[in-house]
Amino acid sequence: MTALERLTAICEMLDDASYQPKGDHVIFRRKRKVFAYFLNDHHGDGIVSVCVKVLPGDNERLIQSDAKRFYSPAYIGSRGWVAYRLDEPKPDWSEVKELVKGSHQLTQQPSTP
Repeated sequence: MTALERLTAICEMLDDASYQPKGDHVIFRRKRKVFAYFLNDHHGDGIVSVCVKVLPGDNERLIQSDAKRFYSPAYIGSRGWVAYRLDEPKPDWSEVKELVKGSHQLTQQPSTP
């Protein structure tokens, strides 16, 4: 099973989840809100990852705790998103599942102005 197939299986278990392929990338949404991105060689970086929304400051803490697995994704990292590398040896799929579920739950919260 590919990384995308595993990620899609995780996302499909969540309420109101849908996905939209965009070339080598996939956008996962809950209704109209994005809760995850699958990136494959985004802008030629050679990385396969999933990007998720996290609580304020958690993206920086995750990156500091393990910079081999986590990084700040282009464009959205400054807005509270973190990327988890799926191309590293033995990704922790239970951790990926928790990150995706947490991001999905954040889409249920009302936006602040």
